[in-house]
Amino acid sequence: MTLIDLYQILLSSFGYQNWWPIDADYHKTHNTDPKDEIIIGAILTQNTNWKNVEKALENLKTNKLLSLKAIKDIDIELLKELIRPSGFFQRKAKILKEVSNLEESPTREILLNIKGIGKETADSILLYAYNKPYFVIDMYTKRLLDRLFDITFKEYDQYASFITSQIPQDIDIYKEYHALIVEHAKRYCRKTPNCGECILKDMCVKKVFHSSKS
Repeated sequence: MTLIDLYQILLSSFGYQNWWPIDADYHKTHNTDPKDEIIIGAILTQNTNWKNVEKALENLKTNKLLSLKAIKDIDIELLKELIRPSGFFQRKAKILKEVSNLEESPTREILLNIKGIGKETADSILLYAYNKPYFVIDMYTKRLLDRLFDITFKEYDQYASFITSQIPQDIDIYKEYHALIVEHAKRYCRKTPNCGECILKDMCVKKVFHSSKS
């Protein structure tokens, strides 16, 4: 099985994920930029789950503050309270403030120079908000490569280079592939894997066959 084979299997099994999830109606109503929600969400999702991010985003929406311009002008203490559900809210508020001062289309280097933004967050922003060809590497991607292909690397960029060398250089595929990996990892390839029900169990090089769904 190749990486492009894996992509096709996941796509056939789960369908298009259409990431990044945004509230288009909100932005149409308030004349705000949808990409701002992607950037904000990418920062808020650090070290937490998406349900907690949704609560924080909803707080920003309720207060009509779901844009980088609004975040730039808001009092930081109020911002901290609004994003509190996402966890690490003091650090994330500082990151959001810094990001709100960036130019229209920041480079990867500029993003990585902001304290608190690592490669995964930077690449998420670049890929989903700015349509730049960066493949996002997260713990799910590393886990899948290890279990399905027995492939591990020491560095983040080694994972990204390996994947992008094996698949078409297509931004839409990058977006969908990352989203599909996340979906598969959440359903089956968990920390304690649910191998018994996994759609890839016959192709996995590290068959564990846990029946647990935990």
